[in-house]
Amino acid sequence: MIEPPVHAPHREHGVRPETEAVRTQITRSHLREHSSPLYLTSSFVFDDAEEMAAAFAGDVDREIYSRFTNPNVEELADKMRVLEGAEAGHAVATGMAAVFATFGALLSAGDHVVAFRSVFGSTHRLLTDVLPRLGIECTYVGTSDPEAWRDAVRPETRMLFVETPTNPGLDIVDLEPLGALARERELVLVVDNSFATPVLQRPIEFGADVVVHSATKYVDGQGRVMGGTVVGRRERIEEIYAFCRASGPSLSPFNAWVLSKSLETLHLRMERHCTNAARLACELATFGHVEALRYPFLDSHPHHEVARRQMSGGGGLLTFRLPGGLEQGRRFLDAVSLCSLTANLGDTRTIVTHPASTTHAKLTEEDRLAVGITPGLVRISVGLEDVQDIVLDVLNALERSRMSRRA
Repeated sequence: MIEPPVHAPHREHGVRPETEAVRTQITRSHLREHSSPLYLTSSFVFDDAEEMAAAFAGDVDREIYSRFTNPNVEELADKMRVLEGAEAGHAVATGMAAVFATFGALLSAGDHVVAFRSVFGSTHRLLTDVLPRLGIECTYVGTSDPEAWRDAVRPETRMLFVETPTNPGLDIVDLEPLGALARERELVLVVDNSFATPVLQRPIEFGADVVVHSATKYVDGQGRVMGGTVVGRRERIEEIYAFCRASGPSLSPFNAWVLSKSLETLHLRMERHCTNAARLACELATFGHVEALRYPFLDSHPHHEVARRQMSGGGGLLTFRLPGGLEQGRRFLDAVSLCSLTANLGDTRTIVTHPASTTHAKLTEEDRLAVGITPGLVRISVGLEDVQDIVLDVLNALERSRMSRRA
C-alpha cells in the first residue's frame, strides 16, 4: 500500500523509530495473535457488488489482489517508511526491482539522469544499456564536488541518482549539497541506502526525494529471502506504486513477513556489524600487508569527515587491495576457513568477495577501474560472529595467500 494502513498504530511523535519498527503491525484478527499472521492469498473477497466496485474505484481502503497490495507487504513498507522518516512507501520483489521501478515510474523518453559513477553493477547496466534503449540518457559524475554535479545537469535532466556508501568501493557521497541542487533545479534525488540502512543514515534528512533498498541485504540480515523497498515523498511513491501495480514486481507475502520481522532486530544487528567491522579494520591497518584499506570511519578514508557527518556508524563493510592482484585475491578466498564465499552481503555470517572475478566480472576492465575495482580488491561483509574469530580467519588467510605468492 502506498500510504500507511489506517489500522496501524502510529507513534512516530511519541517514540523513537526503532521502537516504532518493533511495534508497527497490521490489524490483529479475532484470534488476537501477538505476531502478525501470514496472508498467503492471491485475492480478497467482498460482501457485495457495491463494496467490490468501491474498492476498485479507490473509494474505500480494501485489499483487492496481492499484486496490488497485501497486508504483509504493507506492514513491511510502513516500517521502512517510519525508519526512513518518509511520507509513504512500497515494497517489491528485489532491490533491483525497486531501482528499476523508480526509473520506470519517474523517467520518460527524452529525460536525462546524472548519477554517481560508482554504482552497483546491475544499476550500471540499467543506466548504460536499458534506459538508453528507452530514450533516457545518463551522465556519470565521479566526485561529490557540487560544481561537478551542477555542470552535468542539462535542461532535460530529471533525476540525480547515488549510492552511498557505494558498492564495492565504499565511496561516501555528500548528500546535503545534492539535496540543495535537487531543490534548486526541481530534480528528483534518489538515494540507494542499502549499505547504511536507515539505522545509520536517513537520506531524506539531507534532501532525498526517494530512498531505495535492497532488503535482501541488511534488512533481512540472514541470507534467507529477497526483497526491495522504496520510500519517500508521497507523490513520488504514488507514481512508483502505479508503475508496480501495472508491471508486477510483486513481493511475496511470505518474504514480506520475514523481512518485517527482521526489521525488529535491525538496530541491534547494525550495532554489532559496526563494532565488528571497525575492529577488523583497525587490525588490518596494523597488520600491514594490505593496500588501500577502506572503512568509512577510519581517519584514512578519503571521505571520513563526510561519513561521520551524515552517518551514525561506519557500517559493516570494508575493502582492501592485495598487492598480488587477481591471483592473490583468488588465493585469499581459497585460504579463508570460517568466512563464507558468496555474492551476498549484510548477513549474520561474515562474507568475503573478490569483485573483479565475481560480482563485477562482466564489467569491462575500464569500467571496473573507473569505480576503483582493481584486480586485487577484496570486499568483506563483517558478520555477527565473535570478532576475534573473524579477525583470526582473515589475518591467517592473508598470511597464507602472501606466503603462497612467495612460493
